[in-house]
Amino acid sequence: MSNFYIIASIAVMSLTTYLVRMVPFVAFRKQIKSRFVKSLLYYMPYAVLGAMTIPYIFYSTGSFVTALVGFSVAFLLSYFNKSLITVAVSACIAAFATGLITSYLPL
Repeated sequence: MSNFYIIASIAVMSLTTYLVRMVPFVAFRKQIKSRFVKSLLYYMPYAVLGAMTIPYIFYSTGSFVTALVGFSVAFLLSYFNKSLITVAVSACIAAFATGLITSYLPL
């Protein structure tokens, strides 16, 4: 790799990071009063995180059944407001146990 390519890459990444952080300050100079826009901005990080995470869950174990069981356990426990570590460990154990059970079942 040439030095020019490395410097250009760093400059583009720096500019992109700066623009993402600067644009909200320029676009929203006054306090936002719209309830719709406030709620949209409040829930946006959760929506993006869910859109990036949930599809990957179903391909993470190599088996749709084990992934579905792990996701179901995680969803159920998070619905009942359990802690993050409890949800994560329980989902992993459920997916692993389902994998063990399905590996011994004749298909």
